Amino acid sequence: MTSYHHAGPVGIGIIGAGTISVEYLTNLTSFPDVVVHIVGDLFPEAAQKRAEEFGVPASGTTQDVLDHPDVEIVINLTVPVAHAEVSRSIIAAGKHVWTEKPITTVPADAKELLAAATERGVRVGGAPDTVLGAGIQTALRTLRDGSIGTPASALTLFQSPGPEDWHPNPSFLFQEGAGPLYDIAPYYVTTLALALGPVVSVSAAGSRARDKRTIGSGPKAGEVFDVTVPTQVAALLHFESGQNATVLLSFDSPHRRTGFVEIYGTDATLAFPDPNVFEGDSALTVYRGDEPTPVPAGGATTGRGLGVLEMARAIRSGTRHRAQGEIAAHVLDTMVAIETAIAEGSIVKVSSTFTEVDPMPADFDPFALTL
Repeated sequence: MTSYHHAGPVGIGIIGAGTISVEYLTNLTSFPDVVVHIVGDLFPEAAQKRAEEFGVPASGTTQDVLDHPDVEIVINLTVPVAHAEVSRSIIAAGKHVWTEKPITTVPADAKELLAAATERGVRVGGAPDTVLGAGIQTALRTLRDGSIGTPASALTLFQSPGPEDWHPNPSFLFQEGAGPLYDIAPYYVTTLALALGPVVSVSAAGSRARDKRTIGSGPKAGEVFDVTVPTQVAALLHFESGQNATVLLSFDSPHRRTGFVEIYGTDATLAFPDPNVFEGDSALTVYRGDEPTPVPAGGATTGRGLGVLEMARAIRSGTRHRAQGEIAAHVLDTMVAIETAIAEGSIVKVSSTFTEVDPMPADFDPFALTL
């Protein structure tokens, strides 16, 4: 039986005690508007270790988290292939879901999940919440205040030689379900969706510079592994609003250029900060102007967990939260459409959409007690 609380801090449970849980727990245990009650994992001893590390009072199995009477939002930090099943069980237990990216690995599962949540009267929120940080949110406010005139198009770039030189176990990043498309695009495509609205169709090309790569560091250094997905993806996104965006993502470039997002408008160009981090100033270049003007970032830069906190406050106030599950599902659809466009050499329609959200206020303070 779910107990509904309508005042005071929002109760949190976490499923998945892996590496990423450290950043979530560091932040969520420091925000006064939420209380972490329990950590659960497939391996309860891993959950116990993590709970003890952060002074969380309880730990146990996935089921223990779902059964906890004071937990209102459950954070799903399991492996991507388990996201759909675990999130389904959270909704069935009558709890709100926050899920790490991707929302699911298959678009049909995401659609089903959102429908189940609506029916049960609970919310779904989804990563990345870097886009709720001061950096991207300041850029979005600048866009909304008319500083660039009417937005016309966008260019995003992420170019690197690939993660195998520093990652101790990188082979999974070059296989199905990963590559630069699924690993990196969520940050860039989410940012473009928040800036320009829903995507209606995509065309794309992909290539692979090498079929085999070598691990560069750690205990497996020198091991060779197969590359089975495109390691360079070039996509053209068409938006409902009539604009377009070019998205280039590469693990094939010796020249590094990351965090590049520019929106071109009728009066100015706005350069966004890196969507993979929470901070960073923007820069505005007016039409025929020489030098860009910095736009200093205002807002929260606390790191992962910001989206959970924003959702918790929205639950209490009965307003829409910003990192909507429908946005995460639309981004997944867009990425799958890019993959299909590469495979088929065709223009692929994106059928899902979402209702746009307003940027966060510059004075959003994670450390204030508001509930």
